[in-house]
Amino acid sequence: MAKEVFNRYENKFLVDYATYQKLQDQLHSYMEMDEFNKSQKFYTICNIYYDTKDDYLIRNSLGKPKYKEKFRLRAYGIPREDEEVYLEVKKKVYGLVNKRRTKLKLKEAYAFAATGIKPEVKPYMNPQVLKELEYVFQIYDLEPRLYLAYDRKAFFSKEDKDLRITFDTNIRTRRYNLKLEAGDYGEKLLKADQWLMEVKAEKSIPVWLSKILSENKVYKTSFSKYGAEYQRMLLNHKNGKGEIKLCLNQYLTQLQFTPRSL
Repeated sequence: MAKEVFNRYENKFLVDYATYQKLQDQLHSYMEMDEFNKSQKFYTICNIYYDTKDDYLIRNSLGKPKYKEKFRLRAYGIPREDEEVYLEVKKKVYGLVNKRRTKLKLKEAYAFAATGIKPEVKPYMNPQVLKELEYVFQIYDLEPRLYLAYDRKAFFSKEDKDLRITFDTNIRTRRYNLKLEAGDYGEKLLKADQWLMEVKAEKSIPVWLSKILSENKVYKTSFSKYGAEYQRMLLNHKNGKGEIKLCLNQYLTQLQFTPRSL
């Protein structure tokens, strides 16, 4: 069974193509490729992010609080309605990331998210995560807000299986036609030469990795795919005077959300 509960630290780095090439060449000495990448250069991850009508979750996240959470529907490739996907809740508390997810058929996930009514438990589902998600849907009145997909190459440490490094490219998003089965397309989020590298580990990173990052002048940054897209959307709402109609600072100081009626 695929791992459904994660507790780890995640460090992010933005690198150019030349640096990406150097890094992956060096990583092969210590790490092996993800099973998905052994048969193809990249594998595609498609997500639907859920939020409130006033985008409370992403606004709160951009305020860098000690606790934040996100909810998304994730598929590997473009799924059909009868295929299994993951419904996930991702929390970050004082820098530690906790991700919990359960498998559902796509049509079951849509119904669960839309109604808040937990589906009848089936063998491929995680009952505990279903209960947690049911509680979430009672607190927040969530709806699909963003489609976000990217192509990934991933590595696992040969010695420490909890150490994982991923490289994401061709990140694309859209805020319309928010169905996973509708196809994989959208507006590019990063420049063609930019790659998002993530180091995911339950403990501190090993000395050899610190050395590789230092040699290549790769430094940690704060970056959220969903957050970057939201900020870009705000900038796209500039008026003729160059002022942002939707003021991010105003949102962050007036955090509100719409609870689901109980």
